[in-house]
Amino acid sequence: MMPIGDDNTGRTLTPYVNYLLIALNIFVFVYYQRLGTNIDFLLSYAAVPGELLTGADIVGTNGLGPSPSPVYTTIFTSMFMHGSIAHIFGNMLYLSIFGDNIENAMGHFRYLAFYLLCGVLASLAHVLMSAVLGDGLLVPSLGASGAISGILGGYLVLFPRNRIRIWALLFTFRVPAIITLGIWIAMQIVSQVNMIGGSEQSGVAYAAHIGGFLAGMLLVRLFVKQREI
Repeated sequence: MMPIGDDNTGRTLTPYVNYLLIALNIFVFVYYQRLGTNIDFLLSYAAVPGELLTGADIVGTNGLGPSPSPVYTTIFTSMFMHGSIAHIFGNMLYLSIFGDNIENAMGHFRYLAFYLLCGVLASLAHVLMSAVLGDGLLVPSLGASGAISGILGGYLVLFPRNRIRIWALLFTFRVPAIITLGIWIAMQIVSQVNMIGGSEQSGVAYAAHIGGFLAGMLLVRLFVKQREI
């Protein structure tokens, strides 16, 4: 089940920031990551929970390379990196569908701040979960998924009745956002619980998805332009 579009009839702003974010993600993946083949870049600029918890750069262990100083900047650099073509395609698809509506409600600069803040909080949720479980502390994490999860959470709050075009089983359907995104976040929660139970080890940072989504839901109205509230 994959979203392919939504209702944009109420949009009045051209989503320049959303376009910029998509372009920047693609540029980093193509130019710096060389379509995911530049492992040295990944091991240096991805966010590593162990580094973020201690504030110290870890080099050599688990193949990790030198990180920018301070290591906390990897929270932002990792936000524009992806592990594969499928990874970036899925993230940019979701961002293109849901981000423009949020930018229209917030305005360009507030939307950028909201996006980055959700991404930071999502990364911190992943770090916290790694610390609590004592697992994956030296595993690099990367991707815009946490920030985009915040966009999805904000979208659910602002546009719960918007119809989302869904592609499934060679057919397309129109489903309210509250159902589409409700199913999405439920899948993230179930997947995280499975990881805690040890029945699933996919390498996906579900805690970042959940943390970003909750951050988006809780913060979205603080960023919306007054006339939109």
